[in-house]
Amino acid sequence: MSKAKTSAGLGWIRTAEGQHLKGRRSRDTKPEITLRHAVHGLGLRYRLHRQVAPRCTADFVLPRHRIAVFVDGCFWHGCPTHGASAFRGPNAERWAEKIAANKARDQRNTAAAEEAGWTVVRVWECEVRTAPERAALRILQLTSRARDDGTRSR
Repeated sequence: MSKAKTSAGLGWIRTAEGQHLKGRRSRDTKPEITLRHAVHGLGLRYRLHRQVAPRCTADFVLPRHRIAVFVDGCFWHGCPTHGASAFRGPNAERWAEKIAANKARDQRNTAAAEEAGWTVVRVWECEVRTAPERAALRILQLTSRARDDGTRSR
């Protein structure tokens, strides 16, 4: 491990092992794009990065059906199957706090979007990587339900 350095007063300690996390995309990730292609292939049309509630922007929305889709990365959002169960190293406590804060924010955003009248779909990165068509079909089924309920917006 390289000599530890504190970065920009945040208290994070830079390590060689963590360099691969620097500069990760937060928008238009491969899983997002893969899911969007699968959804589009089913004939659904969407809009990218729309705000569905205050301080809550979905990865993409199907405005006609009021469906907001969030594609959550396994590491960053604490996937129960693939998320880290424990962290090691000098930043272990900070990583645990960060993932816990991300999960809490996800819950707040889901509640706020639902309160604003959106149906929220959260899809794990691992679901998209293994079966993007299945994840897209989940979204398609929700559009059918919205149409049947007569809740489709004009």
